[in-house]
Amino acid sequence: MKQFSSKLSLSGLPDKKNLAKQDSSQILFEKLHPLERKVLPLIKENNTQDKLVLASKLQEVEVIRALQWLENKKIITTKEELKEVVSLDANGREYSKIGLPEQRFLETIQNSPQAADEIKKFAKLNDAEYSVCIGLLRKKNAIIIKKEANNLQITITEDGRKTLEKQKYDYQFLKSLAAEGRDITALTLDETESMNELKQRKDIIKIELKKPKTITPTEIGKELSKMNFSVNIAERVTQDMLKNNSWKDIKFRRFDVEINVPKIIGGKRHFENQAIEYVKQIWLDMGFREMTGDYAHTAYQDLDMLFVPQDHPARTMQDTFYLGDKKILLGKLPKDYKKIKEVHETGANTGSKGWQYKWNEEEARKVLLRTHTTVLSALKLQQLKKQDLPAKFFNVGKVFRNEALDWKHLFEFYQIDGIVIDPNANFKHLKGYLREFFGKMGYPDVRIRPAHFPYTEPSVEVDVLHPVKKEWIELGGAGIFRPEVVIPLLDEDIPVLAWGLGTGRIVSSYYGITDIRDMYKNDLKQLREMKLWIK
Repeated sequence: MKQFSSKLSLSGLPDKKNLAKQDSSQILFEKLHPLERKVLPLIKENNTQDKLVLASKLQEVEVIRALQWLENKKIITTKEELKEVVSLDANGREYSKIGLPEQRFLETIQNSPQAADEIKKFAKLNDAEYSVCIGLLRKKNAIIIKKEANNLQITITEDGRKTLEKQKYDYQFLKSLAAEGRDITALTLDETESMNELKQRKDIIKIELKKPKTITPTEIGKELSKMNFSVNIAERVTQDMLKNNSWKDIKFRRFDVEINVPKIIGGKRHFENQAIEYVKQIWLDMGFREMTGDYAHTAYQDLDMLFVPQDHPARTMQDTFYLGDKKILLGKLPKDYKKIKEVHETGANTGSKGWQYKWNEEEARKVLLRTHTTVLSALKLQQLKKQDLPAKFFNVGKVFRNEALDWKHLFEFYQIDGIVIDPNANFKHLKGYLREFFGKMGYPDVRIRPAHFPYTEPSVEVDVLHPVKKEWIELGGAGIFRPEVVIPLLDEDIPVLAWGLGTGRIVSSYYGITDIRDMYKNDLKQLREMKLWIK
């Protein structure tokens, strides 16, 4: 009796390993994106990116995307090699289709002499091309020009027939460059001679260093390339499929739900805007109402109403953006502007002597970009009636200063302004509001130092202890409005607590920004990675 080896496989049964391999290939095939399915079968005959673009009739970006996906799945490998490549330039792309100008010129006269006008017509040459052809062909002794009657008759010579054959060869060389150019080291001696001649001509060929990508299918790629790409694989279920139940008979593309996908970076507010919204919410939670207003005001509103003298350094062009082209724009003054005028000149009924100078109406009418949001506080006081009191208002808005740009100064920045109008308000309340606000902004340690501002008395500067550096930093000014500001606007002397704080300096520490200019540099990486403002 014949003995059988234990390794003997049963005839007629499929090999389990091959079956598993086929199943995995089929699954991978069914996962291919439509762009991958379009490109993969073309790689065998078109092993570079440029050739694939032409063969697939896809956009270049679509081919690049498909190749990247195929390489990630190890279906293909790519190799880049630095090469000196000769390719078609603007004129060369046209000549590769219709022939070189000299070639068309000589082909027109190869059987019989022709007049100049006839040559231009049949060879489809413009005046510039015709002139170039005459010069080049006469130099090569390729043509004879005779004057007959009122026209020139041009005849081809024996040297011209040789030149025509050379032109036809050059034309074939141009056509060989049409797809993506060619590696100079792979050219024949005759092709090199054609290249050297054509590169002397304008915009026919160009020689560049390139790093072309050679594409090679892997073993699994070769196997997938043999599959039936004509089978229609649907990408998604449509309403019509659901309505007529046709989805049951349709093959859908497989999706790998476990594969790593690119991180989606959704839209979000600029980190400074997040901080501004947080700042606004703090004041709203403390019962304040928001003030709003324009960027442009008269100097009367921005400075005079706040008892800033007209010879104050802040009024000069070095600190203020005045509006106007060849001369500064002038706005209108309100009917009751004389109240402010009298306060500046004599102090009027405020108990002050004023600034003791002659107030200039034209200076007050100058139009400028607001130098502080405190202008909104002055305008709000002017609008209030006795029955509106007590009241609390705030604003977070942009102000403009004509300053040199550096790591801690901007010419356009946000300022936090606030006022409390209350007959019972006092300096302790002012300190309480400031400590409450800075505490919620992450600065629990606050100190107040004496200072001077034209429109507040007492005036203070507000410092906070940096939580990391453990250094005191100045973040704004505050005080109680002087009677010279309040009485002309409210018609009585009522305590008005006021402050103006720099937003940029307050929030930059939270974001780890040491150069204030980095708040606005529009760096996408910074914008994407910047931490959210935690409320």
